[in-house]
Amino acid sequence: MIRSELLQALAKENPGLRAEEIEKVVNVFFDEIAQRLAKGGRVELRGFGSFSTRQRDPRKGRNPRTGDSVDVPGKSVPYFKPGKEMRARLNSD
Repeated sequence: MIRSELLQALAKENPGLRAEEIEKVVNVFFDEIAQRLAKGGRVELRGFGSFSTRQRDPRKGRNPRTGDSVDVPGKSVPYFKPGKEMRARLNSD
């Protein structure tokens, strides 16, 4: 599902809301998750899963064109761990 499909599904389920209102809600939702992760926090949505960040250590990489060694700096990357209910849903027959 892409963002526009999410907006359409929400509009279908909530006919009393204007498209602009639905888009604003979705934007606030995603912005809040991104802001919390940027601060090194964690976001947990019960029954769905949790978002957090993981630290990647600096390492040596290779330039694929030249084969030269390149220093790759450490960085934070987003991580999602599905909740127990989500895993059960995905693995049910």
